[in-house]
Amino acid sequence: MNAEPEGLTSMAMLVGIDKNAVLGFFLLYLIVTVLTIIVFNLGFARKLPLLKTVIVYIVLVLGSFILTFFAIGLPIAEGLIVAAIVLGIYRIRLRQSKKETAQNDH
Repeated sequence: MNAEPEGLTSMAMLVGIDKNAVLGFFLLYLIVTVLTIIVFNLGFARKLPLLKTVIVYIVLVLGSFILTFFAIGLPIAEGLIVAAIVLGIYRIRLRQSKKETAQNDH
């Protein structure tokens, strides 16, 4: 008999969703929510008034709940990790490019 449940992603296995479903789901939800907020801030966030910012984050938190159901069987969290890395590298390169352009203009 196979010791690993089939159909679970590596992140779902990492948080132990097969051993304790409630705790595992909550931990996976936290991971997906944090990664979603990081990806949003790195790639898409703009300066908004406070109320609009609160609404955006409420929608992100609610959307993360839905994504967590998919993250049990699909590599959602893993994809968010890759997206965060790519957007982080892009941000660093963009900042370096702007700094070099500013130095060359003076």
